[in-house]
Amino acid sequence: MANLFHVVAVDLAKPLLTASNVVKHFPGAKALDGVDFDVFPGEVHCLIGQNGAGKSTLIKILSGAHRPDSGTITWKGKERSFLNPLAALQAGIATIYQELDIVDGLTVAENIFLGHEQSRLGFTQPMDANQRAGEILTGLGHPEISPSEEVGSLSAAGKQIVSIARALSQDAQLIIMDEPSAMLDGEEVANLFRLVRTLTAQGIGVIYISHRLAEIREIGGRMTVLKDGRTVASGLSVADTPMSDVISMMVGHKGSISFPPRVADVSEDVVLSVRGLGLDGVFSDVTFDVHAGEIVGLAGLVGSGRSEILETIYGARRATSGEVVMGDHRMHHGSVNDAVSNGMGLCPEERKSQGLLLDEPMVRNITLSMFSRLAKVGFVNNSAEESVAIRQAEDLSIRPAEPDRLTRTLSGGNQQKILLGRWLAHGTKVLILDEPTRGVDVGARAEAYQVIRDLAATGVAILLVSSELDEVLGLADRVLVVSDGRVVRIADAHDIDENSLLNIVMEGNTQ
Repeated sequence: MANLFHVVAVDLAKPLLTASNVVKHFPGAKALDGVDFDVFPGEVHCLIGQNGAGKSTLIKILSGAHRPDSGTITWKGKERSFLNPLAALQAGIATIYQELDIVDGLTVAENIFLGHEQSRLGFTQPMDANQRAGEILTGLGHPEISPSEEVGSLSAAGKQIVSIARALSQDAQLIIMDEPSAMLDGEEVANLFRLVRTLTAQGIGVIYISHRLAEIREIGGRMTVLKDGRTVASGLSVADTPMSDVISMMVGHKGSISFPPRVADVSEDVVLSVRGLGLDGVFSDVTFDVHAGEIVGLAGLVGSGRSEILETIYGARRATSGEVVMGDHRMHHGSVNDAVSNGMGLCPEERKSQGLLLDEPMVRNITLSMFSRLAKVGFVNNSAEESVAIRQAEDLSIRPAEPDRLTRTLSGGNQQKILLGRWLAHGTKVLILDEPTRGVDVGARAEAYQVIRDLAATGVAILLVSSELDEVLGLADRVLVVSDGRVVRIADAHDIDENSLLNIVMEGNTQ
């Protein structure tokens, strides 16, 4: 099988790849702040950490999608800098992302050799491609996948096999797997693990990224823990390290940001009622209430269904079961207009692409939800519009407070305040916040926390999703824990600590 995969002989005693003190900045944030990591031939090295710990940035650097600002990457004993993913792939590093880069309209063989087609004298050789693809698939233990089959007809697991076969067709010696089990069922995960063991038996190194601790215990040899863009533990033995210790490392020490005090007594008035809400294939049977002045936080991993629940409540997705009720009004499934007209607002996770008109001025973004109230005979009252924007800019300390300032020129924190200002001006009764402090600096976070708490104090009901568990616990009155599309626990925020919460979201336990 080694000849089949064309694996180049390597020294098993030396690392294939080493990352030393890697740093990466993005505007307004330091994604990596000194990461150390290595992987040996024939091992499964698990990379773990909470959402936002820096895992994705690190693998994009290793795979050539990003370049580090400082630090070194050593590949097979030589310091390297990959200009792009193709350069990394040609060197022998392949990455299989959670969202597979498979082209459904092509055959299995065409996908496997995409970008490095089998050819002679400039002409592609489909028969050669089919034969070689068949050999690779058989070597992977999947001879049932036909090279001539259109890849769009395969299951998620089948497409993943094709993606791995593509990596092997280019003589990959290191394969990075980013949440490879996210779309697989139990038997498919078992097959994936058998495949990983086949690869490592040939001397291929595997970097395995997963939030699921049970998987790490089963497949991992060593593991590295990241937190806040730093390596807090490197090369730990999976077999010898209690997972409770790993969770403590992932939680770690918190920064100096303090959260504003909660409202002493939450109203008994139910503003939002969700009953048996479901979206086929994503989440099911979600039931909870939100009271006036209450902040309810949804905690869960990326892909758990938490953001989809918010979007369905808001009407951006059409529910397949259950109901959403505001006051006495049963909301129309799949109608954002109905949600907004009844006093519901959403600050989406991707504020730049989903929430803001970046090339419009601040004033237009703040008043976007209330044009009908500011218009006379079809024309917007510019003076009234500017007055609304100035008032919100002053109340929220948006800097600079210039209504005509283009939104894209403002910082991430000020852009987030503009979204909050939009719904404050609208007179929102229920405010949905999806990752409200993503890409926001420390000072702006503290301001955002105070604004959120002040809104709750005025009686606004708030539904909050955040990947940062301390943020959920610090802001929310109650917490809904979401795992694999189910609410597995509802608890008062003061009755659960961060270690327990992280254990639940990673293991899916209800205790």
